[in-house]
Amino acid sequence: MKIGILGLGLIGGSLGLDLRSQGHYVFGVSRRKSTCTKAVANGCADEASVDLNLLASAEVVFICTPIGLIIPTVRQLIAHLPSNVIITDVGSVKLPIVQAVSSMWDNFVGGHPMAGTADSGIEAARRNLFVARPYVLTPTDATQKAAITIVEEIVRQLGATVYHCPPEDHDRAVSWISHLPVMVSACLIAACMGETDAQVLQLAQKLASSGFRDTSRVGGGNPQLGVMMAQYNRQALLESLQKYRHNLDELIGWIERENWSALEEKLRATQQARSAFVDE
Repeated sequence: MKIGILGLGLIGGSLGLDLRSQGHYVFGVSRRKSTCTKAVANGCADEASVDLNLLASAEVVFICTPIGLIIPTVRQLIAHLPSNVIITDVGSVKLPIVQAVSSMWDNFVGGHPMAGTADSGIEAARRNLFVARPYVLTPTDATQKAAITIVEEIVRQLGATVYHCPPEDHDRAVSWISHLPVMVSACLIAACMGETDAQVLQLAQKLASSGFRDTSRVGGGNPQLGVMMAQYNRQALLESLQKYRHNLDELIGWIERENWSALEEKLRATQQARSAFVDE
């Protein structure tokens, strides 16, 4: 199958590597000629260009740009595509994208691979990034069934685990396990930097180890991505943050009152609940 990838960063580049290994012919498009050159040299694409016309012969096109660029990018792209081409995206927010793009293009299937690393750019692309990772598809009642089937088959070839859900349910779910952690982690770092004793702050920085590394990782990521999460998933994220604030206030109250039994009960409950979210 001829597959186009628009946006050759970590996700787009990794998609290209795996799709080519499955025998697909991959067209890549990026805003920078240097990225296109690297994509071909690194095996992420068979052909790459800054010209959207390159995607005119693709059967399926993956939009792998930042969230805020997906809708305007599709608006530009569709002038270059035959009407039977399937478009899908990898954005971490789905409802506004699905609503906007579906009104422009009948053969659109919203998607979100739950995979990534702390690195970015075409240099960060790696094989098997999606193996055993969730890949969410968010079709609506109006989504073409044939398009869903084709995108799902491609995703399964990546080794990912496919989930289907309405776009609004996706956005509520990721607000808890993806977008909220970014904000909480950022606040952790900001709180630490609020230490007014320079000597103590320097000591804390020297002593920081695995616990701080794990809990601060996503808060130290791409600031633009964090802003776009908040901007495009605003309501769901606000609800998650308010619930988090309630839990934090509860903990503060127990510690102020030295209610250690209530604190221990809470920590036991969270200890047991964690395994339902992540496997160790």
